[in-house]
Amino acid sequence: MKKLFLTALLPLLLLSACVSNPPQQQAKPLPKLKVGLALGGGAAKGFAHIGVIKMLEAHGIQADVVTGTSAGSVVGSLYAGGMDAFALQERAFGLDEAQIRDVRLFSGGIIKGEKLQNYVNKLLHDRTLEKLGKPFAAVATRLDNGERIAFNHGNVGQAVRASSSIPGVFEPVEIDGIKYVDGGVVSPVPVDSAREMGADFVIAVDISKKAADGNAKNLLGTVNQSIAIMGQKLGEQELARADIVIRPKVGKIGSADFDQKNVAILEGEKAVLAMLPEIKRKMEEKQKMLAGR
Repeated sequence: MKKLFLTALLPLLLLSACVSNPPQQQAKPLPKLKVGLALGGGAAKGFAHIGVIKMLEAHGIQADVVTGTSAGSVVGSLYAGGMDAFALQERAFGLDEAQIRDVRLFSGGIIKGEKLQNYVNKLLHDRTLEKLGKPFAAVATRLDNGERIAFNHGNVGQAVRASSSIPGVFEPVEIDGIKYVDGGVVSPVPVDSAREMGADFVIAVDISKKAADGNAKNLLGTVNQSIAIMGQKLGEQELARADIVIRPKVGKIGSADFDQKNVAILEGEKAVLAMLPEIKRKMEEKQKMLAGR
């Protein structure tokens, strides 16, 4: 009798278990973020961008869109054009400053900039901005009205040259009848341009020298200090719109210290490693926000 009772009770117990413990629904995977990498200006400090890219890639963080101002436009264009961090580092170590500097006095500037333009175009096999591997924009400043312009089509080298044309050091670059100078005048770290290109999550790399720390011992130092003063407040406002701001410790590297490229690259690596937990945490937060959780 007892055995018969247990046999009859067993189906009821199983049914009760199914009702009280429904099968767990599998969580939907988080949406993929469109990551934007905004690389700021800073002359020779720009080698730090290579270290940043190296460490981001090493931890599985790939940029989907890239924007660059001045030195950031040089590194950014080559990265968007398909060079990984190790290829960029190899190019950096092999770079002779004479390859990108063409001095011409009494022409509205000291450096003409054609060598830089040709150098970039040669490395990218004369591809246009539209045909790079990643969407890329080089940010420059219209000289006539101070408007920020993000070049994302046409001649890559010419756009990089315009973005890098430090007033008083480089000649302004004329494109379609309009003259352009360094993007750092209005957008030292081009966060807004990355947003405009559709980035959900913007990683900004700030290598600029703060005006309070300026050391104007020569012409380039004086010009950079002047640009730092002009752009500092604007830069702070734009950086506040980034999700992450990485600041490699390159303040002691001078604008023309090309022999410090190894130090700058290393500082870029260290800056990412120090912020990696925060980067990953904020990326996950943004993914959850986009998923509506």
